[in-house]
Amino acid sequence: MEKFTKKVIHLISSIPEGKVMTYGQIAKLAGSPRGARQVARVLHSLSRKYKLPWHRVVNSKGQIAIRDEEAAEEQRIRLESEEVRVEKERYVDLKVYQYHPHV
Repeated sequence: MEKFTKKVIHLISSIPEGKVMTYGQIAKLAGSPRGARQVARVLHSLSRKYKLPWHRVVNSKGQIAIRDEEAAEEQRIRLESEEVRVEKERYVDLKVYQYHPHV
């Protein structure tokens, strides 16, 4: 497994309940500032295997980025169950809920 992938898995695993991180934020902290799409691929392919809290990752606008309506609804429900307010059905206020790990 690549060093970047290991860091991404670690970062996503470390997001506490009630907080979110962005794809780009995770990519930058993992050493690839332009690797947001790679983060999405890691989430897609390894979330189940590593039991990653995939629902705590949003886009740079704080928006649920999943296009599939059913999966997006599941993400919204999971976030709200952790006391994360999802506005307009898809947006999370990053000023309130974004997690900034001490790396």
